[in-house]
Amino acid sequence: MRPTSTSREGLAIDGGTPVRKMFLPYGHQSIAEDDIRAVVETLRSDWLTTGPKVAEFEEAFAARVGAKHAVAFSSGTAALHGAAFAAGLKPGDEAITSPLTFAATANCVLYQGARPIFADVCPDTLNLDPERITERVSPKTRAILPVDYAGHPADLDPVLDIAERHGLTVVEDACHALGAEYRERRVGSIAHLTVFSFHPVKHLTTGEGGMVTTSSAAHAEALRRFRNHGISSDALQRQTAGQWHYEMVLLGYNYRLTDVACALGLSQLKKLEANLARRRQIASLYAAAFRKVPSVIPPSVRADVNPAWHLYPIRFDLDHLKTDRGQIFRALRAENIGVNVHYIPVHLHPYYRDHFGYRGGEYPGAEGAYDRLISLPMFHGMSDEDVRDVIHAVGKVATAFAARSTRKVSKS
Repeated sequence: MRPTSTSREGLAIDGGTPVRKMFLPYGHQSIAEDDIRAVVETLRSDWLTTGPKVAEFEEAFAARVGAKHAVAFSSGTAALHGAAFAAGLKPGDEAITSPLTFAATANCVLYQGARPIFADVCPDTLNLDPERITERVSPKTRAILPVDYAGHPADLDPVLDIAERHGLTVVEDACHALGAEYRERRVGSIAHLTVFSFHPVKHLTTGEGGMVTTSSAAHAEALRRFRNHGISSDALQRQTAGQWHYEMVLLGYNYRLTDVACALGLSQLKKLEANLARRRQIASLYAAAFRKVPSVIPPSVRADVNPAWHLYPIRFDLDHLKTDRGQIFRALRAENIGVNVHYIPVHLHPYYRDHFGYRGGEYPGAEGAYDRLISLPMFHGMSDEDVRDVIHAVGKVATAFAARSTRKVSKS
């Protein structure tokens, strides 16, 4: 039984008893027997890749998000690369995106020989700020890549308005946001191209995998060719037609998602609503608890969205605690709470510093948030006890550091 007062507990980092005996990761896949059966059934079929399960998964996914077309890829990064290609990015072009994202969002622009241009984030959602986008548009701009940070949709209508005024393509990085809604529309049906990820910590998994959705038949055709070496037909189409001839019509890659992975995806897709509901329940419990902790800032949710909650990133009031994020991170890890940090701003990575001359300070919104962010465990397989442990540990650590800061102030 837990102590009723966190202020009387010793932090595990100082030798006290951890909140949990077993480590709780920040994310984890949920695989059930029906998922395994679906994979085994495909393993026993005639097609392990480029077969019928791919189209079946694409069609079911497109229907779920309300898109006309969905094209599967071998990873979320491959899907981003395909979307950058379909958007027409080429050497000499620029694309505007957020610095507060995983590096793949910006890297996919580099893969096409173009240059990522960063714009700062909104202080509440930490999504790309439309006002900052406008400041960064140039004659070289060809695309905008908003990121649905943590599963909260970006402010898509203003972004699309900017794109329309300047003749740009919007590639939405929705790798966090499967199942999210923006102004009563499903993410995946709004932007010109929308990218999803099926990594194990996401809302559904195919092991590795990704998807691009679009309403454009031309974009969909370009994506399918790009993922298949630039070839104008695939093996199943040629077998069905009873012919061997194929032609490479553009320079593509082998970014195909296997039938085995798609079988898992189809099985997981049936559970998406339940997974979303559980994540939203966990987010609600977190929000209610952390509103009572003065030094913790829960993530903001705008009135016109329904987030998907891939992550639950809180910010700490470091001025109140008189410590740094690194010490809080280590303290929570010592309590066996598998916190993480999302993300180091892309422009601060050594590659971007070395190649583009960033030194820090260019994007104060993203950089200031990064200094205070910690992602708490958030996955649909968490039990109520897991959630209570996270809440307890955050309160315990925040209370202890607040007390230390008070003692420091009184001594001074």
